[in-house]
Amino acid sequence: MPSSPTVPPRPGLLQRLGLHRPELRAWALYDWATSAAQTTIAVAVFPIYFTAVAGADAAPGVAAQYWSVANGLGIALIALLGPVLGTLADFAAVKKRMLGSFMGVGVAAVACMFLIQRGDLLLAAALFVLANVGMQGSYVFYEALLPHLAHGSEMDRVSTAAYAIGYVGGGLLLALNLAWIAQPELFGLPGVRDLSPAGTLPARLAFASVAVWWLLFAIPLFRRVPEPPVRLEADERRGANPLRVALRRLAETLRELRGYKQAFLMLVAYLVYSDGIGTIQRMAAAYGTELRIEQSALIGAILIVQFVGIPFSFLFGALAARIGAKRAIFLGLLVYAVISVYGYYMQTAQQFFVLAFMVGMVQGGTQALSRSLFASIIPRYKSGEFFGFYSVFSRFSGIFGSFLFAFIIAQTGTMRPAILSVIGFFIIGAVLLYLVDEEEGRRVARAAEAEMRPVPVAVQA
Repeated sequence: MPSSPTVPPRPGLLQRLGLHRPELRAWALYDWATSAAQTTIAVAVFPIYFTAVAGADAAPGVAAQYWSVANGLGIALIALLGPVLGTLADFAAVKKRMLGSFMGVGVAAVACMFLIQRGDLLLAAALFVLANVGMQGSYVFYEALLPHLAHGSEMDRVSTAAYAIGYVGGGLLLALNLAWIAQPELFGLPGVRDLSPAGTLPARLAFASVAVWWLLFAIPLFRRVPEPPVRLEADERRGANPLRVALRRLAETLRELRGYKQAFLMLVAYLVYSDGIGTIQRMAAAYGTELRIEQSALIGAILIVQFVGIPFSFLFGALAARIGAKRAIFLGLLVYAVISVYGYYMQTAQQFFVLAFMVGMVQGGTQALSRSLFASIIPRYKSGEFFGFYSVFSRFSGIFGSFLFAFIIAQTGTMRPAILSVIGFFIIGAVLLYLVDEEEGRRVARAAEAEMRPVPVAVQA
């Protein structure tokens, strides 16, 4: 009697999510750690504290100017340092050390925010610059680890899983922070609601909690994720000056970008459509304020984005396994185009919540799959270097859109037509992404890897 064919076992839940190995879970948990800094420090609590408390004694508009400069300075520093330090990390096998160094700067800066009191505008701006540099700088090396940990179709699932986990972590801590800020008495904190040290204590404790959260949940990455081995080019030797080699490699890569045409085209496409995504993220609260939507509703919308993003990030990872990362990104960009049109007609807080839900559907998945698609078409031995460039392009997201907003507002006196104009970034970015030949990019990247010689790392950092 013929035996029945063996049915392969169904993959377990962790495998389907892309978290089936300890090092993958440890890597993804860093998104959980840093998303709290992103939500509480960069988006929700600290921006309000910056203006209302640190800038309380400043002339009208001065606090807003300081905030703009602090944001721009942090972006510029990482844009300048990212490629050089990424290249250095590739040659010297110090990705984890560099990640830890930037993380240490960010954690220390966020912890020191507890000391900010009324009128400390310069201190608040300086600490925010350092926190931003620490967070964004650590991401250069964090993302550069991805192609060394995940391979092939794994990469999309792992990247989207990390984004989903980040949404959970950032959303949970933000919700807790907002709870003890709104109802301090329930947590045994002073019920004073003024700008005195007692009145600002709940917000300052929120900043301290972010520092502890960030540090605590980063530990698994340093314990579980191995430092990738060095791969030397033909004319390099192990004992060479790391900075000199890094600068030479960087100059060579700038010249050789034509040889990595697909990776470069992906960078340009990402720059364009992520500018649209970044513009919506940066301008949504200001647009809601223009529509006279209450601050509590705006913060509620941030929480909606966080928690809706959890299942949809996982969903995008599963979708990419079926239709491919590029097609899944196209779907996300289509939804963003709909968001632009919907935002143009939006009038009420209820509609703003619907908009937040739509953003949560596609924000994490689109960005996560962009990261994994890029990681799949670059040589692994140049991951730090290429993700240094990736960080430059991602740091500029929202800049051109912000200028476009400023121009349209100057012409019309309102943000409404500016919201509609963002659709152009998604259309142009989608056209450029369509031109990316991912199979050719992978072929060129693997061919470059085959020509390199690995050098074992004696001590895992």
